[in-house]
Amino acid sequence: MSATARAIFAGGCFWCTQAQFAEIPGVISVTSGYTGGHTADPTYEQVCSKKTGHYEAVEIVYDPDKTPYETLLNIFWSGIDPTDDGGQFFDRGTPYYTAVFYTDDAQRKIAAASKEKVKAMLGKEVPTRILPASPFYPAEGYHQDYYRKNAVHYNAYKRGSGRERRLREIWRGSVST
Repeated sequence: MSATARAIFAGGCFWCTQAQFAEIPGVISVTSGYTGGHTADPTYEQVCSKKTGHYEAVEIVYDPDKTPYETLLNIFWSGIDPTDDGGQFFDRGTPYYTAVFYTDDAQRKIAAASKEKVKAMLGKEVPTRILPASPFYPAEGYHQDYYRKNAVHYNAYKRGSGRERRLREIWRGSVST
């Protein structure tokens, strides 16, 4: 087996972000959780209080020989509104800000170049943060694979959030950047 790598993305609601990466070839696991804050081992309720500084995020373990980091970044960008600095869709506030958390200098450089590409493509500022990885805390079990375990509620949430409509507007129907 080849070596694995880790990528961490905050793309608004972690249910949607997890679903976005779960079936990608080369992705070994996707875990919903919290990162970037100042409270150890936060709960969902603490993060939602907007007092811990955490983002809802996903940690992806992947095989870089099968799926390069650049591919994961393209998938990430296509699933967010990179121009929204207040959250994502109808989820507002710091837990729903977008960010790429890099695990090494190579990821930092690739993420920064990717962000510049998106900025040029959209012709707008991209407030998505590029930040060093910090401790990642897995979310409670009921949040893991929510899109599968609670498909009816997840799909209603996704439709109600306006996510798909807004993504079509931003990316003009394209699913890749």
